[in-house]
Amino acid sequence: MADGWKDTKQRPLVNFLVYCPKGITFLKLVDASDIYASAENLCNLFVEVVGMVGSENVLHFVTDSAPNYKAAGKLLAEKFPTISWSPCAAHCINLILEDVTKLPSVHNLAHRMSKVTIFVYNNKSTLNWVRKTPGWREIIRPGETRFATTFIALQSLYQHKEDLQALVTSTDAELKQLFKMSKAKEAKLIILDEQMWNECLIIVKIMTPIIRLLRICDADEKPSLPYVYEGIRWDRMLRHDLHAAAYYLNPAFMYDQTSVCEKPEVMSGLMSLIGKQTENSKTKLVQELRSYRERVGSFSPDMALTCSKTSQQDEWWRYFGYDAPRLQKSKRKRSYDPVDYESIDKTEFWIVEEEGAGEFEYDELENALAEEYPKDHEDTNLEKSNDFDENFTMPPEEHKSW
Repeated sequence: MADGWKDTKQRPLVNFLVYCPKGITFLKLVDASDIYASAENLCNLFVEVVGMVGSENVLHFVTDSAPNYKAAGKLLAEKFPTISWSPCAAHCINLILEDVTKLPSVHNLAHRMSKVTIFVYNNKSTLNWVRKTPGWREIIRPGETRFATTFIALQSLYQHKEDLQALVTSTDAELKQLFKMSKAKEAKLIILDEQMWNECLIIVKIMTPIIRLLRICDADEKPSLPYVYEGIRWDRMLRHDLHAAAYYLNPAFMYDQTSVCEKPEVMSGLMSLIGKQTENSKTKLVQELRSYRERVGSFSPDMALTCSKTSQQDEWWRYFGYDAPRLQKSKRKRSYDPVDYESIDKTEFWIVEEEGAGEFEYDELENALAEEYPKDHEDTNLEKSNDFDENFTMPPEEHKSW
């Protein structure tokens, strides 16, 4: 992995890290001041690093998604056909979240809702009142660099909707006096605005799957590559052969008939990687794929099926993939998608080609949601949490908590 950042003197530096089943190892730090702007020079640096590790030991090379890194990564893949390059998935997702927060409708909603949080926490009487509410949990406030916190904060406020509306309609004498002030009146109007709460709910529902995927990609305990393709098929930047192959070789999807995908692009990505192997290896890999797909040999025990969704992928292949040693070897090389959060706010590039701006039709989406989730069945007893709830008003399915 090439992790680019800048020091206090604004010098472009690159940390090179190696990820393997035994853990993470720092390899070297390079001052890229003289080569940063050139894709060819960056590629030469990457080749040097690959040579230190050994090209036969490198499966996946991860960088950020800046145009120069993207071009250098493609040049590297041309020099070493067995090495796949891709941008950091967590970084790309954070950039998507940043772009969404800049949409006028989302920005205006977040700005209005922030006034509610400021009002509650800047007045002693309101803060004392809400903290006496049974089961009260503190409202989450957005962080400066983590764009997901904007949506986590919106969900947190929505979960406090009933308490906040009870606050502004309270008959408490001290509160009634407070709500004669102009800022308190403004906060009251926002809290009693049902249209605003509906918009808040819509945004949270839309962003929940993306934040769930970010949590998966940003977790060091569990390799995220086998889940990226399933979670973000619509993003061109992250639709690489390696992602498609990792998806296909993830037993959690392969043995789940409701989610398994054998679309041409998945099989094409898988076959493209196999095609880069030697002739002898190609034949044996195809044979092993058949055993894996049809659950024969070491893949046949019921325990293999049971553990497919509960075990980490490298562990599952270690226990049940011994009849497919070549596939087993590839799956035991962990592949993570790390991200440098400190440099996210300084990123000035986008990750996909420019397209015409689309319009966000609230009314159309609201009507669709109303049909799918009738008001009588909305979740009004959500567990108040200081974390993002991936099950947020999304009955009837129940998902595993992050």
